[in-house]
Amino acid sequence: MATAALPLPPPPVLPGPPRWTVDLFHRVKGSGVWEGRKILLIDGELVEMPAPKPPHDIALSLADYLFKALFGPGHVVRIQMGLVLNINTDPIPDLAVVPGDPRSMVATPATAVLVLEVSDTTFAFDANEKAGLYAAAGIADYWVVDVTGRRVLVYRSPAPDPKGKYGAGYSSVTVLSPGQGLAPLAAPHAPVAADDLLP
Repeated sequence: MATAALPLPPPPVLPGPPRWTVDLFHRVKGSGVWEGRKILLIDGELVEMPAPKPPHDIALSLADYLFKALFGPGHVVRIQMGLVLNINTDPIPDLAVVPGDPRSMVATPATAVLVLEVSDTTFAFDANEKAGLYAAAGIADYWVVDVTGRRVLVYRSPAPDPKGKYGAGYSSVTVLSPGQGLAPLAAPHAPVAADDLLP
């Protein structure tokens, strides 16, 4: 996995180590200084993700179409938009299903009924670090589309984990191979086939 911490700007005059906050991150991001780069804010540090490859983009488009049809009115499917998990974390998930409608999103959402990441070169990061972040934030349904491994991992039942980097983890992980499916927790009537998410 190729992720790299970016240098921090001059820190504000505060005691302790310099850390990015969501407010500062959004201000700098909105200025366009990182145009064309995918920068995440993870626990106060900036992480630059590699540029997505075509299989990643295909899988994300498939998920976008699928979850928009599945959830319908009353939910917004947000693609690579902010999701503020705490004062210093905005992992900008590939896909987040958020209750509401587009006009109700006047502030960056702080939770989602389902979060999905598409992994090609970033599987270890998505399956470990991001899983811990989402579990700590109480995201009940976290899906990872493993493009290279041709499978979909579904993480559920977030719970405290004192050994975890962020103090939480998922106590249930279901691995879906092609030919298998599972319904989202927030849409139990509609099973999703792994094949429908894999490019």
